[in-house]
Amino acid sequence: MSGEVGPAVVTAALVIIGNEILSGRTQDANLAWIARRLGELGIRLGEVRVVADRDDAIGAAVNGLRATHDYVFTTGGIGPTHDDITARALAAAFRRRLAPDAEAVRRLEAHYARSGIEFNRARMKMAEVPEGARLIDNPVSAAPGFQIENVFVLAGVPAIMQAQFDGLGERLVGGAPLVVRTLGCRLPEGTLAPGLGDIQAAFADVEIGSYPYYRQGDFGVKLVLRAADAGRLDAAVRRVMALVDDLGGAPVEEPPV
Repeated sequence: MSGEVGPAVVTAALVIIGNEILSGRTQDANLAWIARRLGELGIRLGEVRVVADRDDAIGAAVNGLRATHDYVFTTGGIGPTHDDITARALAAAFRRRLAPDAEAVRRLEAHYARSGIEFNRARMKMAEVPEGARLIDNPVSAAPGFQIENVFVLAGVPAIMQAQFDGLGERLVGGAPLVVRTLGCRLPEGTLAPGLGDIQAAFADVEIGSYPYYRQGDFGVKLVLRAADAGRLDAAVRRVMALVDDLGGAPVEEPPV
């Protein structure tokens, strides 16, 4: 309606870094968790890229995404080995010097002293961040992530990444959280498609996803509707349920996840 301002839309992108992901040897376990947590904060994950352990690939992905999203997160490549090059790649991308951070060094020295493990040159690499970066706490293994402008650099190990993300607190400001409703019906997707397209056109502010399934001789469609405005979502759900009813599909709303 004229004069109304809708809920702010805050977007994020994710860059998953690692040859092991691209080779298929390691299955990424971070994407789904990050997407859920961002959704809870009212931040919409709009794009995900998986890139190799190459400075140019990492820099190009992050530079492109940080210009079009409010936040960019990276996972992987901040350990002690030769192929952990994320900090170096981002220092080049932001045209900043890469150097040991005094506080990161202090944390790592204390951690390894408590553990009785040598704080060697390889581990010292985990204290290097682009100049001016802000550290991200790591309560699991001490080696910090870091934030540089709107880019948040996190570990690839899921337990560490999750702890780092949960410690960001006030650094992430979201928009209106999305409300989700899910409907199931036993109709072919092609039968629903024309009417569903008309409903989507009438509710541009509601995301309507259609996900067909076929298992053990049973088939049907899951319809997932998401919106920031609960009233608009309710109206769209009623329209979709009426459509399914008219087509003889007996819609069933699933409990919220």
